[in-house]
Amino acid sequence: FAPQNQKAWGTALRSTLEYDALVSAGPGVDVEAFKAKLAENKGKMAEKDKTSKALSKEDLKIIHEDEHIIVVDKPAGVLSVPGKEGNPSMQQAVFDAYGCESGNSGKMICHRLGMDTSGLMIFARTDHALRDLNAQFRTRKVTRQYEALVCGSVEGSGSIDLPLMMDYENPPYMTVSTEGKQRALIGLDSDDVGKRILENEKASLTEYEVVGTEEIAGSPVTRLSLTSVTGRTHQLNVHCAAIGHPIVGDKVYGIGGDAAPNGGVESIDGGASEDVQKAINGEASAMCVHAKSISFRHPGTRETVSFESAAPF
Repeated sequence: FAPQNQKAWGTALRSTLEYDALVSAGPGVDVEAFKAKLAENKGKMAEKDKTSKALSKEDLKIIHEDEHIIVVDKPAGVLSVPGKEGNPSMQQAVFDAYGCESGNSGKMICHRLGMDTSGLMIFARTDHALRDLNAQFRTRKVTRQYEALVCGSVEGSGSIDLPLMMDYENPPYMTVSTEGKQRALIGLDSDDVGKRILENEKASLTEYEVVGTEEIAGSPVTRLSLTSVTGRTHQLNVHCAAIGHPIVGDKVYGIGGDAAPNGGVESIDGGASEDVQKAINGEASAMCVHAKSISFRHPGTRETVSFESAAPF
């Protein structure tokens, strides 16, 4: 997309009557179809979770360790938390290697990264550190930057300001929200579809800056620095897809994935063509997004600390 349009993503869409035409509103929600699709996608996710890699203490890449916190560089292919099935996870690996004050691995976790996302995670070693870090994440006092490769050519820098909601056609994945999609939820009962699908749309803001341009399979890809200002579920994936430049190797929100194409946006002006996306993802062995830096107030010293990690791609 052209430089002059970069900072208008979201603002222009929401300020015109064309917005609902750009994004699928749908005639309403078929409850039985919703339930069936949710069960199908959750089944796929559960099978994938079983492939999470087990890590030993020697496998852990520790960036920082003290009596209050541990900062670890998570590899792709590992769950952040074990879930109900007790799959291998960073939470359990860090707990087994270093322990914590409470003796409960669940009281070390204060944020998560997706299984396919690599990069920096903070683990709390004391109850005080957990409370403090939870408060910082909740009030958006933690600054996180990601690095990603996206399909196609992006220029300059700017922001993507598009609200998100759960996609009732492809649950539990997320989609760009519109008034029409919100209206389609009217009359639904949480006893039938659950509470999460009925939540109000979430304001979502991503800032981006071009780091460089490269090629995969002879097709252009752009290396971006991304800041997830609001930190919504799958925000970076949906926002990149919604502007026509999905993250390289994204098998959910990228072309042919289980989520709605283009983040739920029906028509995109520009962006990477389907042929380019298919060529790139045919060569990509993993999703190319990495949590490269994190800055926060140390729960012990009360000083601002920052840590960095280079992307593996």
